[in-house]
Amino acid sequence: MALALLIAASISGIATPSCAQTVPIPKPAPKARDPQTGTSDGQKGPMTTGAMQASPPNPVIPDPHRNVPASIFATFDANQKAQAAKVSSYLSSLQTVSGNFVQVGPDGSKTKGDFYIQKPGKVRFEYAAPSPIAIIADGSMLAVRDRNLATQDLYPLSQTPLRYLLSDRIDLLKDTNVVSVTADDLFVSVTIEEKQMLIGTSRLMLMVGAKDGQLKQWTVTDPQGYDTTVAVYNLDTSRKLDPGMFKIDFTDHSIPPG
Repeated sequence: MALALLIAASISGIATPSCAQTVPIPKPAPKARDPQTGTSDGQKGPMTTGAMQASPPNPVIPDPHRNVPASIFATFDANQKAQAAKVSSYLSSLQTVSGNFVQVGPDGSKTKGDFYIQKPGKVRFEYAAPSPIAIIADGSMLAVRDRNLATQDLYPLSQTPLRYLLSDRIDLLKDTNVVSVTADDLFVSVTIEEKQMLIGTSRLMLMVGAKDGQLKQWTVTDPQGYDTTVAVYNLDTSRKLDPGMFKIDFTDHSIPPG
């Protein structure tokens, strides 16, 4: 639910949803947690093909005070550029991927679910019960569905932070405003900043494994400074996905099975 609300909040100033729905104001972000709690051992292996199932990871919660204003003169050394290039190449190689996710909202609450990505521009997030939420993008629009309320809010995909993950090909240093590239023994992290006149500044921090180079998690920071972190695991790049699961029915607000 938090990801849905954050997406809605980040674009509500410039996009009008098809079904008006009040977006609650998130609670203050939790205090930073020990980054050494990182990912579980099951997340360090190669991408699965469905045969192996890893345990849910513990998402790494970024320091909420990390988002200092970026310098327009920021430059990156050769190593940082190489790291960003590797992440760009990896993201571009992910044409079809599915798996599980653990989400931590701005108030510290955790939810789980399944996700499916088919590039370019298609994604489906299904939240486990009791959450009634599903998020679906069909390549141009993004729908936030609520099964309990029978509502469906629509936003242009181009105005959501998910578009960077769903791009067919991407060069982060050329195609986005990268403000930070860092690396340690566990992760390579690339932070993208986007400034919109009517909305404010939002950020997307992508984290891949330092050893296996695979996507581990991302954190979206909305213009109010609230973070939503999504850690992914059990990644499967070989599964064929039904195109129908990315179809947005503009008349039926129920959530069909994935």
